[in-house]
Amino acid sequence: MKHALSWQKSTFSGGGDGNTCVEIATSPGAVHLRESDSPGVELITTTGPLAHLIRGVKTGTA
Repeated sequence: MKHALSWQKSTFSGGGDGNTCVEIATSPGAVHLRESDSPGVELITTTGPLAHLIRGVKTGTA
């Protein structure tokens, strides 16, 4: 069964109406990421690898 996703824009996207936003949605067991200018292309992962990536980016090790 496919779940309808509720996409949210990143707070770092500037809040404008342009298509320069990172969007995120969740579904059971998965985290979905996309750019608003390419909504048909999604990166799907789970919380563990995403948290690891974010920690790496914040510390400069990714």
